[in-house]
Amino acid sequence: MCENCSLTAAVNDADFKELAPVLEKYGNVKGSLISILQQAQDIYGYLSLPAINYISAKTGVSPAKIYGVATFYTQFRLEPIGEYLIMLCKGTACHVNGAALIEEAITDHLGISDGETTGDNKFTLNNVACLGCCSLAPVMMVKGPEGDETFGNLTKESVVKALERINARN
Repeated sequence: MCENCSLTAAVNDADFKELAPVLEKYGNVKGSLISILQQAQDIYGYLSLPAINYISAKTGVSPAKIYGVATFYTQFRLEPIGEYLIMLCKGTACHVNGAALIEEAITDHLGISDGETTGDNKFTLNNVACLGCCSLAPVMMVKGPEGDETFGNLTKESVVKALERINARN
């Protein structure tokens, strides 16, 4: 968390107009904090301190509690991610079929490890427990502006080629 930030920093409604309908729908619904946080992250890409404060102001849930929930669940991000989010499956089938070698190829090619983003903010790597594509193991999914893409039966060479094709798009 930023060392010069306060959990009570002021928030501006105009900065969160996309989140307003979500809070109108779920803001007063007991037990809906995770749903609100999921939708906020879908909208903004991550949960910023101002977003946490805005959700707090609109729901009455303390910023500390929201931050606690956001840091407890691994699905939530408190830092921005790259334009392309690489989700590398580390489930049993992928592990057995060489996910570690695929991670090594990604790390060598992009210069990032799990949870890191490239310096140009193009790629973020996240290892995930399972993508549910076991017949394609090892597999990765890439979320980007074009939508979600799944790449299966990966080798060190094919994952590098896929990343190069994605990188060449813009």
